[in-house]
Amino acid sequence: MPRDGLEDISQAQRERLFHIDFKLRFLGEVSRADLVNRFGIKAAAATRDLSLYKEVAPGNLEYDTKAKVYTAATKFSPLFSCSQSQALSALSQGLGDDYLGTHQALIPTDTPTQLNLPHLDKISAVSRAIYHRIPLQIDYRSLSSGVTQREIIPHALVDNGLRWHVRAYDRFRDKFSDFVINRISDVCPLVDTNFGSKETKDADIQWNRIVDMHLVPHPKLTHPETIEYEYGMQGGQLNVQVRAAVAGYVLRRWNVDCSAEHSLEGPEYHLWLSNQPTLYGVENLNLAPGYDSSATNLPASRERRTTGKTTRDWGDIE
Repeated sequence: MPRDGLEDISQAQRERLFHIDFKLRFLGEVSRADLVNRFGIKAAAATRDLSLYKEVAPGNLEYDTKAKVYTAATKFSPLFSCSQSQALSALSQGLGDDYLGTHQALIPTDTPTQLNLPHLDKISAVSRAIYHRIPLQIDYRSLSSGVTQREIIPHALVDNGLRWHVRAYDRFRDKFSDFVINRISDVCPLVDTNFGSKETKDADIQWNRIVDMHLVPHPKLTHPETIEYEYGMQGGQLNVQVRAAVAGYVLRRWNVDCSAEHSLEGPEYHLWLSNQPTLYGVENLNLAPGYDSSATNLPASRERRTTGKTTRDWGDIE
């Protein structure tokens, strides 16, 4: 069976073939026991899956008679594609999003601890509202207003690197804002409540606008070619497109020097934004390290920072 014949087999068997392919690619070996333990199938069925994989991707695996495992061949070529985030998630947390047992990393992995992972009951309430396009009535704890009752129309979840928030239209402030999920309490779906076109995702200008950022090695680096290699830059530049609604978070998280004259000092600044005018009109520029609104004639009402230090709670978060 050629590789392009995968659509002729069942979804369940394709998932098992992906499991084989993934382990060969990232661990260099796979065994019948891996399939038996992961999918709860009989050893005979696992043998058939391995035989099918060998038929679909000849030359990808070899059998080690001593260790009794299949190993990746020298000329291994992945049968399935996966994103970097999928691969890293599987390696660090376990392979398979439907796994009901204890999640175990495939290899030793350590990641920075998030101090305030969102509560699952709050995530579920917000995600259902997004999926079914239902407004929510919430009690919300804001740094500026304390506890207030709001009506919001959520349309997306965002991880800004520090915390998870929901992007939503806020009827209290008559604008789109970011709401930290763990500051939400007493969620009540407003099932019978209609909302207007100005409250939908299509009307969220900052969300729908794409900002094209040109990132280059910081001019003060002694060996800029190291950064070029690390980020896979082409011609000494990395072009990144992000939503305006998250641009400030991204620049802050990556420690991108956004000053016009690349003037920020510190070993954390490996990147410099070479096209500052692209940020014109972005509303959360109080997060962009070193950004000076006067350099692009940004209206004074949006001029919130001229140094590398933030003045608010990680951006335009309520």
